[in-house]
Amino acid sequence: MRIAAFEVRDDERQSFDDEARRLGVEVALHEEKLEPGNATMAEGFDGVSTLGLSRLDSSLLETLARQGVKVVATRTVGYNHIDLDAAKRLGIAVLNADYAPNGVAEYAVMFMLMVLRNYKPSLWRGQVYDFSLKGLRGRELRNLTVGVMGTGRIGATVIRCLTGFGCRILAYDPHPNDAVANHAEYVDLETLYRSSDIITLHMPLLPSTEHIINRDTIARMKDGVVLINCARGGLMDLEALIDNIESEKIGGLGLDTVETEEDLIHRDRRTDILTNRGVAYLRQFPNVVMTQHMAFYTDAAVHSMVNCSVEGIRSVLDTGTFRTRIA
Repeated sequence: MRIAAFEVRDDERQSFDDEARRLGVEVALHEEKLEPGNATMAEGFDGVSTLGLSRLDSSLLETLARQGVKVVATRTVGYNHIDLDAAKRLGIAVLNADYAPNGVAEYAVMFMLMVLRNYKPSLWRGQVYDFSLKGLRGRELRNLTVGVMGTGRIGATVIRCLTGFGCRILAYDPHPNDAVANHAEYVDLETLYRSSDIITLHMPLLPSTEHIINRDTIARMKDGVVLINCARGGLMDLEALIDNIESEKIGGLGLDTVETEEDLIHRDRRTDILTNRGVAYLRQFPNVVMTQHMAFYTDAAVHSMVNCSVEGIRSVLDTGTFRTRIA
């Protein structure tokens, strides 16, 4: 059984070696993302493992199918970079990663606190020995209402984390969870937009959720609303964020992901000329905290992502059950 892994980071290599040895499979590791120009590197392999920068569209999946690939596994929870309809038509099973939600949930709460307590400008001042307080007065989470959009495993864990702060918690999800309802009040989106001081997103990027945060929805929110995104960049309209942070309709942003980030994330671009003006402009605001798509990035999660990928591919091939398994 042979697996070709792409977009492999240095911190994943030991986990891949451990899993290959434990499961008795051969794994070839490649730093490059999988794309049409290097798809021959997967020829003769039974399964392929990637991260989110490899765009597995219909054409690329057809190439993989001709080369004998039967399973594609993404080492991410999100799977919007894979054409599921094409995979189903071609008989290729698709798997996504499943790891404990705690890391991302804790990161989202951290973002809330960083924005509320003006972490970024206070850090800037401290680095030049400016220890003044003017303009740094924050707000306490216990006095605010937090709206959680999406109450799957991560959203539900965010809610559990927030219960200790004593804040009011609103929740929205097309499929309410009875356990979540013990800690949060399920409301419709209009009520959540209108009533929340902080809104945090924990939903997949689908055609129905793309740009769910846009000019119109922001206009229906409270003045000074704080928005948090540790899910997918495409959930928020970048230009709408810029215009509304400029006008101060938005009081603060905590962004671990933003649309158009593909040419930036997880790469050292210090000496490059950057053409991504929206991201470069947005990150300079004192009330905008941005990180490099790393909310997931803990030791436990990295190992789990590799494990899900390798063990999942082996399981599908062993059982001969070639169907999509999306957590």
